[in-house]
Amino acid sequence: MKAYAPGRRFPDRPLVFPRAHLTIWTAEPSPAAPAILVAQGERFVREILIIGDARQDSYVEALEGEGYSVRQYPPDHDIEPPGAGFDVIILELTSLDEDSAARQILSGAPGEDSPALIAIIDPYQLTSFDPNWNLDDFLVEGAPPEELVGRVRQALWKRSRLDNRNILKCGDLVIDLANYTVHLAGQPVEITYKEYELLRFLATNPEHVFNRETLLNKVWGYDFYGGARTVDVHIRRLRSKIEARQHTFIETVRNVGYRFRVVS
Repeated sequence: MKAYAPGRRFPDRPLVFPRAHLTIWTAEPSPAAPAILVAQGERFVREILIIGDARQDSYVEALEGEGYSVRQYPPDHDIEPPGAGFDVIILELTSLDEDSAARQILSGAPGEDSPALIAIIDPYQLTSFDPNWNLDDFLVEGAPPEELVGRVRQALWKRSRLDNRNILKCGDLVIDLANYTVHLAGQPVEITYKEYELLRFLATNPEHVFNRETLLNKVWGYDFYGGARTVDVHIRRLRSKIEARQHTFIETVRNVGYRFRVVS
């Protein structure tokens, strides 16, 4: 991570990430501007929470072996707020009646920012399985660790269309979140840092419509004082670089905002 102090003049040429095709065009900051951080090679690590006893240790080892960051809590462990900050929560439901933490997570309403939920159940629970549970998937206790890894990968793909290498693919558009690269039909695309962040946010929340104010807050931050036109300008520039007549990725929802379309 490289920080540029306020008042220091930025180089006239663009900044380029090592081993990446993302070019960051910079401008001279005002004396009152805060330091600007330029991330270099930061890796996106998926956070997984497992609520279960020591019988799930083999699952923890398998997930960590795939590069996931795993935290394990025993049943009925107090979690406040429940599941916040995790991409996937794996619940052992074999003792659901005694596990208030698991019941609290299951009762929570699913949302666009909520983690994927995968349950581990006993074979006898199959006949009484409740479809009203907000689950993305489940497996029977005793299933091999490879099965859980596959279900986690699938749940993450359904949520954000990201594979376990943090690569998002949509048609011939490929976004590598680990290396900050964007390719279209196999060719590198040069985009600014904010264009990349805007594309990343939309693409990891496909088919969700976001108004301009939400995009400003999510991409530029709550302390950004620019207007909604900033979003429109960046969307237009992004489209000119990644779209053509044969493929449209970012769709305008009239009088509302924008959404990222899933292209097969």
